[in-house]
Amino acid sequence: MEETPTLNSHNKAEYPPMHTAEHILNQTMIRMFGCPRSKNTHIERKKSKCDYLLSEAPTEEKISEIECLVNKAIDRHLTVTCELMPHEEAGKYVDLSKLPENVSEMLRIVRIGDYDACACIGEHVQNTSEIGHIKLLSHDFQDGRWRIRFKLEGTPEL
Repeated sequence: MEETPTLNSHNKAEYPPMHTAEHILNQTMIRMFGCPRSKNTHIERKKSKCDYLLSEAPTEEKISEIECLVNKAIDRHLTVTCELMPHEEAGKYVDLSKLPENVSEMLRIVRIGDYDACACIGEHVQNTSEIGHIKLLSHDFQDGRWRIRFKLEGTPEL
């Protein structure tokens, strides 16, 4: 009889479309700026925010490009899958530097098509067609931290 792996518990139920959009935003920031995934996030149904460590604030042109690239990835209707794997194996595929010290040996890797993969225990959509589009609302830059606020528009009802 196969034993069910033990995963860390999660203390918050995110809104799956917003949480999945945050993964795509993170990967877009990595690709555009070479920065790590968001340092701090606050994901809510109506609007969310992410903090990124950058050497300078992105230009308005770059901010428009971020929004465009995230929405292009969403529009690809990528399948979102989850896979369980041991911590050591997961480290070959994803950055594990933000995981807590008491993380379980078995990790859940969430993949968004060929666009993003990361260890995550939150809730996600099954396909990016369930997200709608991201709209960047505001941003500010202070002491190497760029905070961006965003919402989703046109999200189908779940």
